[in-house]
Amino acid sequence: MKYLLKVLCILFTIVSYAQSNTEVFLFDLETNTSKIELKNAKNLSNNEGYDNQPSFLNDRYILFASTRNGQTDISKYDMRYDSRSWLNFTEGGEYTPLKIPNKNQVSAVRLDKDGLQRLYAYNISNGESTELIQDLVVAYYTWYDEHTIVSAVIEDDDLNLYATNLQDGKSRKYATKVGRSFHRIPNSNLVSFISKENENQWQIKSLNPFTGATKVIANTMKDVEDICWLNNKTILSGKDNTLYKLTLQRDNDWKQVTNLSSSGITKITRLATNAESNKLLIAGDINPGTTETQTNESTTETETTDESTQSGESTTESSEQASQIETIVQRNLDAYNARNIDAFMADYADDIKTYAYPNTLRTEGKEAMRKSYKNWFDRVPDLRAFVKKRIVIGNKVIDEEQVTANGQILNAVAIYEVENGKIIKVTFIQ
Repeated sequence: MKYLLKVLCILFTIVSYAQSNTEVFLFDLETNTSKIELKNAKNLSNNEGYDNQPSFLNDRYILFASTRNGQTDISKYDMRYDSRSWLNFTEGGEYTPLKIPNKNQVSAVRLDKDGLQRLYAYNISNGESTELIQDLVVAYYTWYDEHTIVSAVIEDDDLNLYATNLQDGKSRKYATKVGRSFHRIPNSNLVSFISKENENQWQIKSLNPFTGATKVIANTMKDVEDICWLNNKTILSGKDNTLYKLTLQRDNDWKQVTNLSSSGITKITRLATNAESNKLLIAGDINPGTTETQTNESTTETETTDESTQSGESTTESSEQASQIETIVQRNLDAYNARNIDAFMADYADDIKTYAYPNTLRTEGKEAMRKSYKNWFDRVPDLRAFVKKRIVIGNKVIDEEQVTANGQILNAVAIYEVENGKIIKVTFIQ
């Protein structure tokens, strides 16, 4: 019975969030002593289904959980090239991706198809995963340092707070009935968490992961548990489609920053700032039918001229076309990893040509390509391709790939050209 309750709780806390249509937005953040201003809203995910739990990998890349092919995986967004790639390929769904401090790894909560839920580390170079904490069902978490994790652990019907030392493998329970929002407090040795011990008034508390000492910081807004720290004094939070801030020792209550209805957001669900506090990630439910968000100069409503409307439509069409092209290539890569020759060949044009860079013809026509790849799929049981970097330019997708085959690791670049929904040319650089 206890096991059944745990499984039901897992499905409630993780899978239920994946049913809504959420998107991830990036804003430029400008702050001074008197105000906080959001500018240049951009929808990074623009994807039907669940896109949530964003975080900054570094000053170039953003991570978030995103739906593809019916499951949730780790998506990596490149701010420099406005492109997306996938960081992992597993049978399970990944949630809450975070950079592991001082390592070339990302962590995520993985929910496998058999119901097992654990926290894993993923190598950024090849996507290989390693279980981090055994015997604890981690639902939400943050990193204090490269050896210490503070997490909400599913125990019966509750989420309880644990601090885990990965060096000695010990986990210690420090609080019960906690929420899903965990953050390292800037310029401190503390982590913030949401306490729900008082059902009538949730509280933001601090934790010292080494001593277990906790302290009340502030009250949350009614039934709101998602926050992030702008700096060590100011907290950001959202209720419905409105962003609020609370500056400790100055504000008596939460103060409205801006309404985000112009971005299409109806309910804010996650927030994250970068190290410099000049960019803000917001995940949230959106209005049905909302697509790519036009870049705005600020969150203030302005009149729109015909010329700017036409420009916005052009930008949207271009973004939708790039998304469709990337979807085709990604679907093809997934079929490759599954060694499904029929699904793999379905994405290619009848006159498909493959080349070795720069212009040495390798195969011409669908039948020749099918024969070559069918033989390859049959001979390589451990076949797996992992995209390290992806750039989408016009009708071309450029993938830097790492391929595992018969125990060996190969590195290559594949340039796909797509026309009318089919791949017409692939050029390989090895």
